[in-house]
Amino acid sequence: MDAVDDVTSESALALLYDIELEATLQFGSREMPLREVLELGPGDVVELNRHVSEPVDLVVGERIIARGEVVVVSGNFALRITEVATPQMRLESIRCLI
Repeated sequence: MDAVDDVTSESALALLYDIELEATLQFGSREMPLREVLELGPGDVVELNRHVSEPVDLVVGERIIARGEVVVVSGNFALRITEVATPQMRLESIRCLI
């Protein structure tokens, strides 16, 4: 790849920088029969398939793009990123949304 190709691909990628994407923190999951879901009420606890010490996944476009730990910032939950997917994997996440 020469310098012209680098500039062209950077310019093309720059067009995507302002696109808004939905990001989700995935703490874990659990399959439940509909009957159990309908029986849920205030105070009920749903156990997930992930241990509390395991990292939380940051998901964009159904792909994990980073992992980290949950922290509290100004009374809100936040994610302190400890591991980031490769740039190629992150770009593939964006491609599947466009």
